[in-house]
Amino acid sequence: MKAFLGTLGWFVGVSVLSVGLAAQTSNASRYDSAIQAKVTKQLASKSIFHNVQSQVEDGIVTLTGNVDLYQQKLDAANKIRKTDNLQGVRNLITVSGKNVPDADLTAQLDRKLYYDRLGLDNLFTYITASVENGVATLNGEARTTIDRDSALDVVNNMPGVKDVVSNIKVAPASGFDDDIRIRAARAIYRDPFLSHYAVDPARPIRIVVDRGQLSLYGTVANATEKQRAGMRASQVFGAFTVQNNLQVATKS
Repeated sequence: MKAFLGTLGWFVGVSVLSVGLAAQTSNASRYDSAIQAKVTKQLASKSIFHNVQSQVEDGIVTLTGNVDLYQQKLDAANKIRKTDNLQGVRNLITVSGKNVPDADLTAQLDRKLYYDRLGLDNLFTYITASVENGVATLNGEARTTIDRDSALDVVNNMPGVKDVVSNIKVAPASGFDDDIRIRAARAIYRDPFLSHYAVDPARPIRIVVDRGQLSLYGTVANATEKQRAGMRASQVFGAFTVQNNLQVATKS
């Protein structure tokens, strides 16, 4: 008898759940026509979305079609995201702009990222890009979320990029780390053997600090300069560890 009641309770529970889900689906779908009309109008208002189509089912909009830039794919979803009664967006838009060889695209992105945010936080940010089949993967550490977002903006708007994977880490806000950054910058860029790098606004020797861990990135002319920069960094007060990841330029 207990087994029968238990089974009966299970069936009743499943039935109630099924009715609840059906009701939710019905409530969502009753707005589909209004959502479709609104989304169609929003997309039609910008010429860059003239090849984008939308379909609404149960309050969820599926976007298909093609655009020229990856950023435009993101913009299409963002443009409709605040539509009333919208339950979600499924972004299946294809980026069909010009095709660029992976090696060429990697070189272009590295150069753009190298010169990003000159005179601001670029000295304390180091981000690299690699490209495979048009998919750009970003690695490294940014000083702030502004630096990270600026790097993403560079990549998202680069012709040839089909998709973006961001592994960029943002350094935690820390006055302690900021003090280490400033001391390290002074120690390295005021060194008589390294001071010539200070005239380059891109700051070739990048200083990354995370919870007292100091790391150097970039490229210097020779092994002596790499050793010198590492020595100066190791003398910075407050740094727990120093990792010298500087590369030595190859001679052509």
